[in-house]
Amino acid sequence: MDDDFEAKFRTQFIRGTLWIACARAMAGTRSLSAKAAAEEMAMDDALHVAAPFAHLVLIALAVAPLFTPVDTNCNILGTATLAVFAGAFRSVRPVAAGNTESMTKQDAMRFPLIGSVVLFSFFLLFKFLPKDLVNKLLTGYFVLIGIFALTGTLAPVAAVPMPRAMSTRTVYFGTVPQIPFLMDEPFRVEASVSELFAGCGAVAFCAWYVSEKHWLANNALGLAFSLQGIEFLTLDSVQIGVILLTGLFFYDIFWVFFTPVMVTVAKSFDAPIKLLFPRATVADGVPPFSMLGLGDIVIPGIYVALALRMDLARRARAIATGDQKKTPQYFPAVITGYFLGLVTTIFVMNYFKAAQPALLYIVPGVLGATFARALVWGGIREVKLVWGFDENAEEKTVVEEKKTK
Repeated sequence: MDDDFEAKFRTQFIRGTLWIACARAMAGTRSLSAKAAAEEMAMDDALHVAAPFAHLVLIALAVAPLFTPVDTNCNILGTATLAVFAGAFRSVRPVAAGNTESMTKQDAMRFPLIGSVVLFSFFLLFKFLPKDLVNKLLTGYFVLIGIFALTGTLAPVAAVPMPRAMSTRTVYFGTVPQIPFLMDEPFRVEASVSELFAGCGAVAFCAWYVSEKHWLANNALGLAFSLQGIEFLTLDSVQIGVILLTGLFFYDIFWVFFTPVMVTVAKSFDAPIKLLFPRATVADGVPPFSMLGLGDIVIPGIYVALALRMDLARRARAIATGDQKKTPQYFPAVITGYFLGLVTTIFVMNYFKAAQPALLYIVPGVLGATFARALVWGGIREVKLVWGFDENAEEKTVVEEKKTK
């Protein structure tokens, strides 16, 4: 990632828990009643638990290996698919409120190149510097942003058993000045009671991770990164998604099949950038864990989330225009494509007994599902409509249609 985009990405992890404060600061020029309404809406969004059943199943699946053997392959499939599913639904409200960072076409085109530079830089660091030193620095960085990511993920859950008056009460801590390369602007640091409770749990989890490096603590952080990434990093159009996924399709193939770089970094990187799945049975010479990189969840996940929001936007437009025709649903097809791509990855990996670039199978799965669904539904005309879908343009169209009614 380039410096500007990387700064935006890091900022979103922090804003995941404190974006209510930013909304209040930016609302200073509005009337008191408008500001109060905006704050109320922001708080409702922050405390909204999207896809609660998916979150419950995800938590149950995460802790299940502590109590009973769980088939590793089923664990990978269930955890990754549920994380994508939950993250997609979590993205709906922040996108509607304008509290996300969007990837442009230029960002999507540069992503594989800059990602390659970053990946190879890590490879050189692990090759020429003490591995323990590199991992300590990386652990400190990821634990810091992990506290904010876990807080943002758990705050809506912590608010569920609380009375609304208590969960929405805020405490002001001060204003953080702008920090170059980390934050775009200064912001007031405020936290609701539910965020404070979630923050205490996040700190405890991170402390457990640092002291024990337990696989469950690693996965808690990894899933928080995944959910927050899908929620707050968005694609505005199908074209941008296709550019990004196609570039990373070739990126994954090159670095896994033609160099030892990707596998070496994945095995050396002792930080929560991957999920660890305990094997039910461990044979001699076989690692006790299977791994899945967070990129194989987040990158396809932001495209799957776009498919969900495209369904909602097209349905809203049909309602606004009074169109009685049934609109096609792409989200079920696309998330099924993701699941089947992951199934194929695991099958090929087990068959050849070698690491596989997951995006080699996931990218054709999600893109193939998108355009096959369009072709079956409405032929070339529907394919063109999907290819031309732009979320910002769609929202403007819906607003204009409502005004003219």
